[in-house]
Amino acid sequence: MSAVIEFPAKPETRPYLGAFTENTNEPQWLRDARRRALSRFAEAGFPNRRSESWRYLDLRSLQEQPLLPSEKPFTGPLPESLDDLRLPGGSVYRIEIDGHGLAGRTRREALPAGLQLTRFTPDDPKQQEIVEDLVAKSNPDRPFLALGAAFFTRSYRLTIEPGTVIDKPIEIIHLASGEAEGSFHRLGLIELGAGSRATVIETYAGEGRYWRNDITAVNLAEGAALSRAVLVEEAAEAVHTAQLDVTLATNAYFDGFALLLNGRRVRHEVEVTFAGEGARCRFDGAYIVAANDEANIVTTIDHQMPGGETRELIKGVAADRGHGAFQGKIIVREQAQKTDAQQQSRNLMLGRRAVIDTKPELEIYADDVKCAHGATVGELDEASLFYLRARGIPDAEARRILIEGFLCEAVEEVADPAVREYLLRRLAARLARLEE
Repeated sequence: MSAVIEFPAKPETRPYLGAFTENTNEPQWLRDARRRALSRFAEAGFPNRRSESWRYLDLRSLQEQPLLPSEKPFTGPLPESLDDLRLPGGSVYRIEIDGHGLAGRTRREALPAGLQLTRFTPDDPKQQEIVEDLVAKSNPDRPFLALGAAFFTRSYRLTIEPGTVIDKPIEIIHLASGEAEGSFHRLGLIELGAGSRATVIETYAGEGRYWRNDITAVNLAEGAALSRAVLVEEAAEAVHTAQLDVTLATNAYFDGFALLLNGRRVRHEVEVTFAGEGARCRFDGAYIVAANDEANIVTTIDHQMPGGETRELIKGVAADRGHGAFQGKIIVREQAQKTDAQQQSRNLMLGRRAVIDTKPELEIYADDVKCAHGATVGELDEASLFYLRARGIPDAEARRILIEGFLCEAVEEVADPAVREYLLRRLAARLARLEE
């Protein structure tokens, strides 16, 4: 049923508001929450370069040529590209195409004991908690939380029971079929019980022109440890906005990694909240941006309790007219004494038209801490290039070797060997195309 929009709206949001339909089969709480979310998005509008958080990403194309929510489930055969995206030897996976999970195509019979990978149901109180939280958190700097809450069609829940150790990586693959232009809005929840451990890798790829708005919440109970890697290889004309919110209990550990390799506009945003003492976070990332593409990694690490530890390393490469950016803020609250936080951003520009912006920040309110940050932007070392050429290595191959070595420092931080080798393989393939 089409909904009548009665609240004020910024002009650029009206095509999206017009696409909103109310599902009378949904519970009343969800219908009300969707309308509140839509109101928040209409009021905030699209972020633009006047916002400090969005100054390095141009999203005018989403306003000039709107990509409206797609509700049509994918019914075709599985794309041939799927096999290449699979992790060799992986045993647990979920496939989503055009924002919809594929019934019967998720390997459920192989789920290890203690692992649940399911869809949310409308009467699940946890889904209500997440949706209401997204509406509350949305603001002019995070308007796509509200948009996702208004338009999500599917959501998944990955739960690891207390004390459970999942040995093999859990794969979640998100594809865009290219059958039609549109946008896909998805909610995900990853919860690890006390003392549990798991590795998750999520891959995003596709064909055509589309906008993927991906929202994931991660809750780690006391002593839990999660490694989560993200690979973004979207289509050449795709827009990818991802928002990850992580909450760490006492002595929990989050090890995150993002590898951004393709997409017209890509933004990977991470917020980590230290809600318990002695928690640890490691977040590393690497990106390659070329042509007229833009890629942003934005992180906020909020130390709210004592004894926390953070390590960040972000490495970027920009070629041609590509524009890459890293914005990272570490906050240490007054009560978060004994915090140890280190943040580094290192970047290479390949050519005079490439642009890289880097903005590391420390916001410290405690006095007994050990915190530092740094940033560098440079070019390929001519002495190293000369050394390789002198040994008969062609110029293009020498450049590729140096670029790969530069980015591999971040990828090598990925703990799981299978995930690490998979990411290195995808990185090598992207670098081969970069030199074409």
